[in-house]
Amino acid sequence: MTPPQKPPREHDLGLEYDLGTLQRRRFLGLFAGAGLAVVAGCAADNATDSTTSGTTSTTTSSTPTASSSTSTGTVDVDAIPQETGGPYPGDGSNGPNVLTESGIVRSDITKSFGSASGTATGVPLTVELTILDADKDTALQGAAVYLWHCDAEGRYSLYSDGVTNENYLRGVQAADSSGKVTFTTIFPAAYMGRWPHIHFEVYASLSEATAAGKISRTSQLALPKDVCNTVYATDGYDGSARNMAQTSLEDDNVFGDDDGVHQLATVTGSVQDGFVARLNVGV
Repeated sequence: MTPPQKPPREHDLGLEYDLGTLQRRRFLGLFAGAGLAVVAGCAADNATDSTTSGTTSTTTSSTPTASSSTSTGTVDVDAIPQETGGPYPGDGSNGPNVLTESGIVRSDITKSFGSASGTATGVPLTVELTILDADKDTALQGAAVYLWHCDAEGRYSLYSDGVTNENYLRGVQAADSSGKVTFTTIFPAAYMGRWPHIHFEVYASLSEATAAGKISRTSQLALPKDVCNTVYATDGYDGSARNMAQTSLEDDNVFGDDDGVHQLATVTGSVQDGFVARLNVGV
């Protein structure tokens, strides 16, 4: 059931790809003078993109080829591809460590916690991940997930200019008896060089996650094109439509190896009522 794993990339290059470094090792010298401050403002720089009202009520449903769960919680699922956590994980491996802070265990990740007070705004999104044993096809009750992503302007809290003192859009949840974790968040932006995505790490337990301990699996969730097009036509996502148009799921440096087939979420809902993204995660 478990397919051969891709060797993990050295780094996601995430926002650095915004600077056009799709082949970073080859072209690094061309962009040595560019900094992350440029990236943080990439969405604002594209403010000329056309937008519409955020009250669209049309329901959108996009279904990937991944297996869906059954009512018993048992599902035929492959191990999700091992990916990089990117340059802005906030897990202590590259800079700040939010995992050991009081307040990180939460379902609603739209607001910062602790001494931070910011709130991420955007189209509402609920993320439901079902964590499964890829060999036994059974739910992994008690496993923990740390999930994070950029805001509607393409910025990562703790790292990007303007939000270094915020820790929103980051949180940890423990899986229930069905292996499910649920996060209340917003739809992330599309920034240059990457397909719209959400990062996550799976840990064996909540205690392992909040100690920034051993990671069982690191991967990313891909968002469907039709839903992204709907969201990025609304106010607040300036530049996202343009950025997404410059790449594709198949050519993305993370999802492209298998066309995102194991990481493409099923998304339902509407701009008005919010969307729900669901993905089975085999580990």
